Amino acid sequence: MSKKLLIVVDMQNDFTTGALRNEDAIAIIPNVVAKVKAALAAGTDVIFTRDTHHDDYMGSEEGRNLPVPHCIEGTSGWELIEELKPLAEPPARIIDKLTFGSSELGRILGSEYADCKDVELIGICTDICVISNALLTKAFLPNAHVTVDASCCAGVTPESHNTALEAMKACHVEVL
Repeated sequence: MSKKLLIVVDMQNDFTTGALRNEDAIAIIPNVVAKVKAALAAGTDVIFTRDTHHDDYMGSEEGRNLPVPHCIEGTSGWELIEELKPLAEPPARIIDKLTFGSSELGRILGSEYADCKDVELIGICTDICVISNALLTKAFLPNAHVTVDASCCAGVTPESHNTALEAMKACHVEVL
């Protein structure tokens, strides 16, 4: 029997109200919460990713290109938003990822979800981490139907959000 999977990308304080505050990200919170609640009620597996950096962030490749310390492990900015914390308890799981796409997520997809036929991604940032993990999902599950719900995603800017959605469509990710 195939599994369904919802991947919730980086719905963390620093991307909503923290260091990289984003009004569009704040605006999607009710949609994201509703989507996660519905998935859990339907028995859909849910994986949350959490952007995870350390005290040496500014010396990293990402830190040199985005010189705003964010999602530093153990800080409040690194934590999932309050509205999602109770939904991220088991059976849902959390994966800490060190860069845009998660190699740990790829490993899990390839080993535990090889028979998965339906994967949906939502979260922040459409144009960086959502697109990276959607394409990673396509690589590890080439026969799965991969979707992204645009109403549950926010990009760095509305323009880059829309550009990422178009790029995902070109890669056979269905945008809802």
